[in-house]
Amino acid sequence: MQIVIIGIGKVGLTLVDHLSKEGHGIVIIDNNKKVVEKTVNDYDVMGVLGNGADHNVQREAHVDTCDLVIAATSSDELNILCCMVAKKLGKADTIARIRNPEYFTLFMGDELRLNLMVNPEYEAAMEIFRILRSPGAIKIEPFAKGKIDLVEFKLNENNPLNDMKVADIFSKLQVKVLLSAIQREEDVFIPDGEFVLREGDKVYITAAPKDAYLVLKKLNIYKSIAKSVMIIGGSKIAFYLTKELEKLGIHVKIIEKDEQKCVELSEQLNAEIVIGDGSDREVLIEEGLLGCDAVIILTGSDEENIMISLFASNKKVKKIITKINRLSYYSMLEESGIESIISPRMLTANQIIRYVRGKHNSMGSSVRNLYKIVSDKAEALEFLANESFKGLSKPLKDLKTKDSLLVACILREDEIIMPSGGETIEKGDQVIVVTTNEFLKDLNDILR
Repeated sequence: MQIVIIGIGKVGLTLVDHLSKEGHGIVIIDNNKKVVEKTVNDYDVMGVLGNGADHNVQREAHVDTCDLVIAATSSDELNILCCMVAKKLGKADTIARIRNPEYFTLFMGDELRLNLMVNPEYEAAMEIFRILRSPGAIKIEPFAKGKIDLVEFKLNENNPLNDMKVADIFSKLQVKVLLSAIQREEDVFIPDGEFVLREGDKVYITAAPKDAYLVLKKLNIYKSIAKSVMIIGGSKIAFYLTKELEKLGIHVKIIEKDEQKCVELSEQLNAEIVIGDGSDREVLIEEGLLGCDAVIILTGSDEENIMISLFASNKKVKKIITKINRLSYYSMLEESGIESIISPRMLTANQIIRYVRGKHNSMGSSVRNLYKIVSDKAEALEFLANESFKGLSKPLKDLKTKDSLLVACILREDEIIMPSGGETIEKGDQVIVVTTNEFLKDLNDILR
């Protein structure tokens, strides 16, 4: 596909990195000469310097003949305008990053003819919300419109699964789940039945939400939903998240040092808003850090977020969720015991990559959902099987699938199937695949 990306900030650069590796033809537009030159030098892409909303600049970038335009500048208004100009010039699909809550609500319909709106802050808030609803898990990713969950948790000391073969898990738990992936230190495994679990492993299971809940409960990992939450930083993520938490009656306290932001939040939310520096230890203790069920750290500084997270960890706060933009900090935090880490730009990139893969093979069994898992070293993908899939009605054990790949779940109408070798994939099935292979675009790509 020929893709034009307008705005090479954090999200734009992440998209350039992922989409160029997937073999798409990329042209970037940015008004910063140094950014354009560096991106062109670092990646196999073309660059155009200028205003992305200028039709002459867009023509120079071949927007009139491209397949997709992604507007990811820091301005919602500019992103909308860029997409409107692109629609005038050609027939490309358009994706706009929209951060303003009012715009995101106002333009949910077809008024702007946008093919997709992505809101990094909203996606991050919903990711945090899912974690808070089941605090024992590190992450929960929903598939098949919430009918199936991919749940990540860690095997700590005395976990019943320690030193157990994967094949023996069902007899131990008596719950319909499938173990889909394992992270052991820096290594990632798509396990077979003989794989033996060890203390410290990060485990990814696929199950219906009620079965995932039962597994966490039987393994003594499940914790009741958080009743009181402290949020450090009055960002848009905090706004979206608090809106969702208020629906469940959860008490939320937001600490923000910008007085004007506090005034705005107090007018929009029912939460307790405190003017204060969330990086000040005395402020955190005074405002009840030690008594809350969870602390969510959302300041604009990765370094500040890490410092607050480590302090909260030292004070044994039950659940810590941290926003990080620089992926290089992930391993540092994980080694320190901070496991629930959120990256808005990665969530946004995943959403757009999911759309791109689906469009790239729209006539086949294309990607409907995609998550990067295991510290971005594996993918969990959801496909809709149709008549183009070459393995229809064949037992899974007879399919010659690629290495390091697992058919983790099949949803057939309302029946959830945890596949064994005798199961088949039928037309209309929703199929979840977990793999360390990159760039699966179609269900046929699972075959050798």
